[in-house]
Amino acid sequence: MEQNNAGKKTALLVMDVQEATIKMLPDNAGFVQSVNRAIQTARSNNIAVIYVVVGFRKGYPEVSPNNKSFSVIQKDHSRSFDTEEAARVHASVAPQPGDIIITKKRVSAFTGSDLEVVLRSLGITHLVLTGIATSGVVLSTLREAADKDYAISVLSDCCADRDEEVHRVLTSKVFTRQADVMSGDEWVISQPA
Repeated sequence: MEQNNAGKKTALLVMDVQEATIKMLPDNAGFVQSVNRAIQTARSNNIAVIYVVVGFRKGYPEVSPNNKSFSVIQKDHSRSFDTEEAARVHASVAPQPGDIIITKKRVSAFTGSDLEVVLRSLGITHLVLTGIATSGVVLSTLREAADKDYAISVLSDCCADRDEEVHRVLTSKVFTRQADVMSGDEWVISQPA
């Protein structure tokens, strides 16, 4: 694994960039291009690329009717997350051999997954966050990662949300309190050649 940021081991998290979620973005070409560039840079610099996907068993036994966010998907058949196809990472940013895929059961990448075990096993101390949605997985993962004392970077153009104003406020005002926020290009340039 790559060492940077004063000796911290880094992992790039590509979160919820799945067939079912990428459809939520009206114009996803720029987002996909930015994420792909970050992934290629991570691989070129021996930075772990970890994909985080949301997925459930058939029939959603993990989803409580009390969970307002996830109980909706049981009824909304246009956004299925209980099939292998729906949990698959979008082909435009497909994992390569050696990449790690984590399946989570809630909004945060940590909740209902083995992400923390994998990060500890790899000695990761710095997380670079990307994903859909800025107000969902990115926000929740950032908050939990900060509480767990990870160093955090957020690649603003490698995150997307259906609400552009929410994305702007989070990346320019909220995330900066707990993370370094930069564009994907700024992060790429900061990596050793």
